Amino acid sequence: MKPYLLSLGAGLLVGIVYSLLNVRSPAPPTIALIGLLGILLGEQVLPVAKRLFGGEAVAAFLCTECADHVLGEMPGHQTANRDRTPG
Repeated sequence: MKPYLLSLGAGLLVGIVYSLLNVRSPAPPTIALIGLLGILLGEQVLPVAKRLFGGEAVAAFLCTECADHVLGEMPGHQTANRDRTPG
């Protein structure tokens, strides 16, 4: 949760500086965010297609690896413990 709050704080600080300088954001926020979302989703097309045509489970892949990559590690979700192998 801390990185999300730091990111929000940094964004607010930059927004305040822009406002003080009477400067507009360099890109329309909605267009920029939709473009970033497209990039993240586009990165997952080939891995999903490979699994689909290879007969592997796609739903589990979407719920685990794709979700973690596209959404980032969600607060309280500990992927480090999942990746460790016992022994």
